[in-house]
Amino acid sequence: MRILIVGAGGVGTAITRIAARRPFFDHMVVADYDLPRAKAAVAALGDRAARFTPARVDAADARAVTALLAEHRCDVLLNATDPRFVLPLFEAALAAGADYLDMAMSMSRPHPDRPYEEVGVKLGDEQFARAGEWAERGRLALVGMGVEPGLADVFARYAADELFDEIEEIGIRDGGNLTVDGYDFAPSFSIWTTIEECLNPPLVYEKERGWYTTEPFSEPEIFDFPDGIGPVECVNVEHEEVVLVPRWIPAQRVTFKYGLGEDFIGTLKTLHALGVDRTEPVAVMTDRGEARVSPRDVVAAVLPDPAALGDRMHGKTCAGTWVKGVKDGRAREVYLYHVVDNEWSMREYGSQAVVWQTAVNPVIALELMATGVWKGAGVLGPEAFEPRPFLDLLVEYGSPWGLREQ
Repeated sequence: MRILIVGAGGVGTAITRIAARRPFFDHMVVADYDLPRAKAAVAALGDRAARFTPARVDAADARAVTALLAEHRCDVLLNATDPRFVLPLFEAALAAGADYLDMAMSMSRPHPDRPYEEVGVKLGDEQFARAGEWAERGRLALVGMGVEPGLADVFARYAADELFDEIEEIGIRDGGNLTVDGYDFAPSFSIWTTIEECLNPPLVYEKERGWYTTEPFSEPEIFDFPDGIGPVECVNVEHEEVVLVPRWIPAQRVTFKYGLGEDFIGTLKTLHALGVDRTEPVAVMTDRGEARVSPRDVVAAVLPDPAALGDRMHGKTCAGTWVKGVKDGRAREVYLYHVVDNEWSMREYGSQAVVWQTAVNPVIALELMATGVWKGAGVLGPEAFEPRPFLDLLVEYGSPWGLREQ
């Protein structure tokens, strides 16, 4: 397998560090708009860098990405950029006849009149609309294959296959106790993506109603996270699992709730009130004349790089899937989860916990694709594949998962 990864930020760099220890691929091209960043990601691999080549590419330029795939004879494109670049990279892979894998799906657009009640364009709709073309060409687009979405969806499929006869609700619950020394507000993941998912109308799925939306940060609940993290307030947030899970798993209800914390929610609400969460460029006067900039890009530029915070971070992050239903005629509730301790991920890989936890999952998926364990054609989510081989490899990679009866 020859891989092109586009995006050498925190997650992309963590992917190279994880993949470098595995023998399943022949070569990986590490591409970024910022060539020095791609070169730094490869150089950091030291003695393991022989199978890696840095390159420059604009993720928004589908033709350039297609040409890079052809130049390096890559079999698969791994998208490690933010959601703005999903569609051009998705199109580039199809044009090149390569498989495709991403960790976040094409962006949503709220309903124009009733954004907090009715669905507009859902996450991933524009990718699923092209599923027929991918299937006709015999190529696989594996979408939503990070941690959430990704591992959380694998957990959902595992629960449906092995733990339940009937499922009432599948609820993704994400929380942690991470702190960052020296910062009052320092997101552990891309602020661009965080703003997008937290301020958009959250999705909820109910079998009798279909998909609908609510107000941001709605339906707060206290969820008790394992491994010493403890109780965290979680709220509704827009996320791909609510789109993906019902396509393959018969559940009565599907939700996603994120443990953000009161201060974090307050900051996001302030950004929204000031209008600096917007992506449309605005005119700004500088000493060189007028410039047009995106307010959200400015916010991202003034905040610390999440990938560089690892040395200042303490604590753990937990991603997991809570499932309620019936097994052998009895009510059952379980929480399947994956915890990463920042001290461990920094010591073992030099990557902070949140980006490492995201990065390990696409590498495992690529290994399953390379060995033929996971195969298919079309646009498919993680739920479309056997979960046990994935979970076994996660343990082999040195990061076990857990199951707690509720």
